[in-house]
Amino acid sequence: MATDREQVEEFLGTVKASLDEYVTGIDFDALGAAKRLILDAERGGGRVHVTGIGKPGHVSGYAASLLSSTGTPAYELHGTECVHGSAGQVLPGDVVIAISNSGETGELKATVACLKKNGAKIIALTGDPRSWLARQGDVALIAGVRREGDPMNKPPRASILAEVIELQCLSILLQNEFGLTPEKYVIWHPGGALGASIRAGK
Repeated sequence: MATDREQVEEFLGTVKASLDEYVTGIDFDALGAAKRLILDAERGGGRVHVTGIGKPGHVSGYAASLLSSTGTPAYELHGTECVHGSAGQVLPGDVVIAISNSGETGELKATVACLKKNGAKIIALTGDPRSWLARQGDVALIAGVRREGDPMNKPPRASILAEVIELQCLSILLQNEFGLTPEKYVIWHPGGALGASIRAGK
């Protein structure tokens, strides 16, 4: 068996190659379209929700928190609870960012179908541009990788990082449209090291 260092270096090399390939293929027009969809919804009183199943469900919580903290109020929507009543948090005209690497996850299909029927706009975030989810999205953001980082190539590692980067890119565009300043930012971060650093001018 390889040493611990060799195993980790192999993983990091694979992830770097996967992410380099993903970054090279980022669709900037799609990111711009997603930004405009959200801005149009906000102008009409609509809100943003983020959902996913499994590991992407955890990504959705981070994304909702990041967007909220940078000028775009967003809400995490539980991927499976949605079809058991939580769809009620999404109103017609709201935007839902739906995350699935395969774009074929059964539970998320049910969620997206329900939300579309109820009048929501969908931003699909998936690794497969030919997937069901990509086809259902009003905008499709593609964050695909060929290698996850281990010989099995099954546990989501690099794909999760690509999803996070894609959402961070979208958050940058929205943050700049909002005109976020340190003075605004500290209102939402009065505590902790972030708030202290802003108040100290660092």
